[in-house]
Amino acid sequence: MLDTKARHLVEPAISQSANIFLKIGLTANHVTVIAFIIGVSSGVFIYLDQPILALAVLWFSGFLDVVDGTMARKTKTSPFGTVLDVTFDRLVEISVILGLAFRFPEAMWVLLLLSVSIIFCMTVFLTVGAVAEKSGIKTFYYQPGLAERTEGFILFSLMIVFPDYLIAIGLIFLGVEIFTAVQRLTEAGKILK
Repeated sequence: MLDTKARHLVEPAISQSANIFLKIGLTANHVTVIAFIIGVSSGVFIYLDQPILALAVLWFSGFLDVVDGTMARKTKTSPFGTVLDVTFDRLVEISVILGLAFRFPEAMWVLLLLSVSIIFCMTVFLTVGAVAEKSGIKTFYYQPGLAERTEGFILFSLMIVFPDYLIAIGLIFLGVEIFTAVQRLTEAGKILK
């Protein structure tokens, strides 16, 4: 929801960063890989009980993840870049979940359910994106929903900062993911008739 509704608020910083990276010779795929490497370190920092570092690298990787798409649109988007971007995004999320699960094994069950809900939600998102004829600024149809990447990062951040409430926040996150998947399935039923 925030990715769709509030993007215009941060667009100047994103565009300026994209221009700087392009000027120094980086490609969108370079930034995708950098964002991935930085992002997966968040799980390690969670496990090592370094929540501030975990948050910093998670959000910086998220920022770079938005910048790489802008870079691609300023140059030339590539199907392989899209595959890298979507795949690496999920691996960053998995690193956070694994870091939390290993650090707080008593919450492993809710983190497993959360993982399943993310898989379900992303399956709907990617399948609809692949078969829908609509297009937008992305290389495939981008279905908005209650839980987009920013909402996920906010909920992951709350889980990292408030581990005493990890299970409760995880259950809220699970509910948000399931709601979003159903929301997207409902929309898919309308647009794919």
